[in-house]
Amino acid sequence: MQWITDLISVSLLASTIRLATPLLLAALGGLLSERSGIINIGLEGMMLAGAFTAAAVTYYAANPWAGLLAAIGAGLFVAFIHAVACIEFDADQVVSGTAINILMLGGPPLMSGALFQTTGSTPQLPQSSLIPNAPMAIAFGLVPVVWYVLYRTRFGLRLRAVGENPEAADTAGVPVKRIRYAAVLISGALAAIGGAYLSIGQSSLFTRNMSAGRGFIALAALIFGKWRPFQTMLACLLFGFGEAASLQMQGVIPHIRVEYIEIVPYVLTMVVLAGFIGLSRPPRALGQPYAKEN
Repeated sequence: MQWITDLISVSLLASTIRLATPLLLAALGGLLSERSGIINIGLEGMMLAGAFTAAAVTYYAANPWAGLLAAIGAGLFVAFIHAVACIEFDADQVVSGTAINILMLGGPPLMSGALFQTTGSTPQLPQSSLIPNAPMAIAFGLVPVVWYVLYRTRFGLRLRAVGENPEAADTAGVPVKRIRYAAVLISGALAAIGGAYLSIGQSSLFTRNMSAGRGFIALAALIFGKWRPFQTMLACLLFGFGEAASLQMQGVIPHIRVEYIEIVPYVLTMVVLAGFIGLSRPPRALGQPYAKEN
């Protein structure tokens, strides 16, 4: 049982926090979007947009902060497309988000080929061009901020009202579309920061599909957390622990193939959703388009 002792360590805790960071950023963004009534399946694509943009701009500008700001801009742009499709044209929100995910699976490799003559990855960045700690501080620092905004500010009250009953909110003078636009754009910016952390924080380059389903795990975390900031943070830490443990178990547990260990975070996600999704009540107007009656 020596492998159990090897797994329980300070490094496991550090890895848990590090691996939970991109999940938490995307989950907080998705939480705000879905609290306003807009499903954001496109978190995965927004993370990929942020990851590629951060790596590319950091390479050319030799400044990770420029890369981070550019990533936020990319996330806002992709989120704006999703917002226009869902809010202005009443597109199916799941289909719109899925389309963004598919677009971002192929778009960054195509642009990487044009900019760097390779579709597999961007060039390696020097250690001085990485920001491993700032996104972690942003992610965990935002949890109480998001809680305060949701439950202690006029904007948060309006956001929750729009997600629960947009007709009543509209009657009370709340600008439903404007609130939803703001929520979706913020979600895109936060997801992009999470993506930037993958490419210029955890890693030192962008690789194809490097988000590896983290956007969907972030969705699972906010559902498991019942669309509440602190519970969502705990869910992200749980999933981060699952990924960290799977990495530490590789080569430690005898007689188990690495492939079986690598699927631990995804199996954990499925188990959590299967066991708890029925206990979570989403915002009443989630996924429902709203058209103001004249």
